Amino acid sequence: MNILSLTHMESRKIKRSKILLILAASILILWIPNIINADINFQMDDIGISPENSFFIQGFMGMVWFIYPAAMAVCTVLLVQTERANNGILKMLALPVSTSALCLAKFILLVLLSVVYVLLSTGAYYISAAAASNMADYNLVLMPSYVLPMIGKLFLASLPMLTVFWMIAVLIRTPIFSVGAGLASIVPSVLLINTKLWFLYPMCYPFYVLTSEYGNLAENMSASPVDLIPWIPAAAAISVICLVIACLSFGRAERR
Repeated sequence: MNILSLTHMESRKIKRSKILLILAASILILWIPNIINADINFQMDDIGISPENSFFIQGFMGMVWFIYPAAMAVCTVLLVQTERANNGILKMLALPVSTSALCLAKFILLVLLSVVYVLLSTGAYYISAAAASNMADYNLVLMPSYVLPMIGKLFLASLPMLTVFWMIAVLIRTPIFSVGAGLASIVPSVLLINTKLWFLYPMCYPFYVLTSEYGNLAENMSASPVDLIPWIPAAAAISVICLVIACLSFGRAERR
């Protein structure tokens, strides 16, 4: 079986899980408060950012700092547990498939879930912005020509973070500890984006990219530059290391 076949087979398993429900719930938790508190975006004169840009930044800032990473951390553990529940992984290991291929197929599925999440969040943004615009009698909706490229940058910036979450879920077999480790790794991102070594901590990548954009949009804020060097080499190295460790460790305990 090739990677595509394995990924398709793994995707059929999530229909019986709570992953999609978790993604939908987290999106509602994110955007409903932004609609209710839309008037706050008209009180940003001291920062020098327009209401429509503020609505976009504030909404997605809550997403990339905690909601999105937390949802992905939980989904990562659930993906691993679909095999460990009822010793299902033993059946998979009995197939003529390498454990590395199975591990990569599951990671690809995690990436696809993150794509779904980002797309749903983008749709939720437009619905929320339209609803808030109707309430405030002011157009808070930004053009797709700006929103979509920005969302694409946030998604690409999150990929190294997903490799770290995947490695943690593979290495830590106890679900509660695995989820706890993933969630705990999110918290330091707020502090590390203000250091020169932010590029060594993948969990803060999306947050750093968005805060940099915030500085570009706000007249009275300084923008933190996103230097591709050394960020891209560091991100690539961390991603490869995490995936290699995950592939080497996947199913090891069950093979003993």
